Amino acid sequence: MPTTARDYYEILGVPRNATEKEIRQAYRRLARKYHPDVNPGDKEAEQKFKEIQEAYEVLSDPEKRAKYDRYGHAWRQAEQGFAGPTPDFETPGMGFDFRTFAEEFDLGSLFDRFFGGGGRAGRTTWAPPIRGQDIEQPVELSLEEAYHGTTRLIEVPSPTGARRIEVRIPPGVTDGTRVRVAGEGGPGFAGGPRGDLYLVVSIRPHPLFERKGDDLYTEVAVPLYTAILGGEVPVQTLKGRVMLKIPPETQNGRVFRLAGLGMPRLHGSGHGDLYAKVRVVLPTNLTERERALFEELRRLRPTA
Repeated sequence: MPTTARDYYEILGVPRNATEKEIRQAYRRLARKYHPDVNPGDKEAEQKFKEIQEAYEVLSDPEKRAKYDRYGHAWRQAEQGFAGPTPDFETPGMGFDFRTFAEEFDLGSLFDRFFGGGGRAGRTTWAPPIRGQDIEQPVELSLEEAYHGTTRLIEVPSPTGARRIEVRIPPGVTDGTRVRVAGEGGPGFAGGPRGDLYLVVSIRPHPLFERKGDDLYTEVAVPLYTAILGGEVPVQTLKGRVMLKIPPETQNGRVFRLAGLGMPRLHGSGHGDLYAKVRVVLPTNLTERERALFEELRRLRPTA
């Protein structure tokens, strides 16, 4: 098809006073959208991609852009010294009466000449390399997996379909952590590098532990006798079971700090802490002897 006669600024969706950065950003955004690799078999997208390339080729070059701003689509002929009479600037935003010019010149032949000679079907234009898009993929972990670190098999796109890669997730991740896998995102265009893959972590709730930052919180059941007289009780941690020393006359709701038994720190060394809250467990199914002892205790310590 012949080269487009649409305004280059309109094609890229930028104002005529757009900066080089704005033009480059607009081109990259549109090129990703209409690239033939993204729209296989779509002739309309292919044509739009050619228009975008053509517009960018001119507007990204300060010298070509200046001539285009002055002569419109006749800038190439002005460059060769046969632009003809002074252009008609009545057409808003174009600075040139395209209909008059189209009657005088075969645009297809002109662009074939200046874009490289192989005929219209064989004409190609240069496009700068474009980095592929980054891809985000959610991944759900148990608290144990977040504590120890784990791996996941992830499917990523490739020119031949999808392929599976193994991704290592480090210890200490939390809700919202983004694990970056460089170069495993979307494919680049025109020789550009692939984007990156990001795994976005979420942690499932745990039946025993509540997490706050790098610290963990749990409850520990303490028999009434141990709370009164003192002793030891087992506490479950993510590393295994440990014994917690309970002083005599420990009150219900007291919190003990177990240093270093929390979550590993993702950005740093060491671990957070584990906080164990005492939940005193009252005895049930008392024997006659036990009931008598509690009655005696009540007589010895009457309530007010």
